[in-house]
Amino acid sequence: MASNKNQHFVPRCYLREFTLSSENKAINVYNIDTNRCIPKAPVKNQCSRDYFYGKDEKLESAIQLVESAYAYALRDIINGPRQLTDGQTNVLKRFWLLQYLRTEAASRRSVETNKGLTEVAGLQGDDFSLGIKEAVQMAMKTYASNMNVIDDLKICLIYNKTDFPFVTSDDPAVLSNKWHLNDWRTRFGSFGLSTCGDLLFLPLTPKIMCIAYDSDVYSISNKDGWATISHINDVKAFNEHQFLNCRANIFLKNVEHQSFVCESFDEISHHRPHERHRINYAVLDCSNGKYSTYKVVDLAEADGHQQAIIHTETIHHRPATWPSVIGWRINGRVYTNRSGLGYLREYHLAEHQGFYKEPITLRKKHPKDQNNW
Repeated sequence: MASNKNQHFVPRCYLREFTLSSENKAINVYNIDTNRCIPKAPVKNQCSRDYFYGKDEKLESAIQLVESAYAYALRDIINGPRQLTDGQTNVLKRFWLLQYLRTEAASRRSVETNKGLTEVAGLQGDDFSLGIKEAVQMAMKTYASNMNVIDDLKICLIYNKTDFPFVTSDDPAVLSNKWHLNDWRTRFGSFGLSTCGDLLFLPLTPKIMCIAYDSDVYSISNKDGWATISHINDVKAFNEHQFLNCRANIFLKNVEHQSFVCESFDEISHHRPHERHRINYAVLDCSNGKYSTYKVVDLAEADGHQQAIIHTETIHHRPATWPSVIGWRINGRVYTNRSGLGYLREYHLAEHQGFYKEPITLRKKHPKDQNNW
């Protein structure tokens, strides 16, 4: 049985640098629903649930191993020279992926998606339902079998030279994709961990931001894996990803920054997606024996058909601005085979056929349809 009953889905080793005096005892919490800052909240009560990962001692030990490696790497990053090592890079990638998959917000999205699928399929009973703990267990299995999925991305640490802090949240490991969100070629698709143009964000301290990025698409000028920002707008742009991605709470180290946090959130709050996933339904429209066509309908109409297609779509947040430090790579490239797989990074093409290279040149409209999008 697991030795710890109170299990954190955002670990205290991560939150430490955002706590008062980095003592890991109290933290300032800004709740976005009430628009209120709660000063000096106990850290032990943040982002935790009883037996969140279940009672598997081996799983708990494996998670603690990743967290310990992160804690040591972060200590060296803070206290050591500004020279990112391969060991630190690997630890940061593993920790980001674990954190991305294991939060309560991620598990709730899985539960909600499963509920929508079982309802339209007419499946009932415990055999088909998915709870939070089951979703967490599935996420951990996904992590174990796919922990190298982002190994090809480059890592850069951003040092914040301004007087305004990076903040973090109850869902701090953020996946975004500037290229995918701005090119007509991807307007009908979504993106995931193997997609061209991925950007991964994780605030490490109020002064240090970690970015993992697709170097075939983006360019970040850096020295030994470090870059700097010195303008408040860049800080706001990084923080916007936390505001848009969090479930309920933002964490800030110093309470005197609460007005900055409140004002920054108010500026972009209307960009928060109302839903994090969408379930699309299509029913058989006609068939000629060789081909079948389906039409998109609402749930009520789909429920009455024998043949239907159910498609789950992730709703990604669209930030109003992007940090200026993230530039486009000259002669950048993406890869596709024009199938439902979308655009995959070169690292993931070995098991697929027919992929070819395209330039990243952004096109707001289809070249043959000036009225499109």
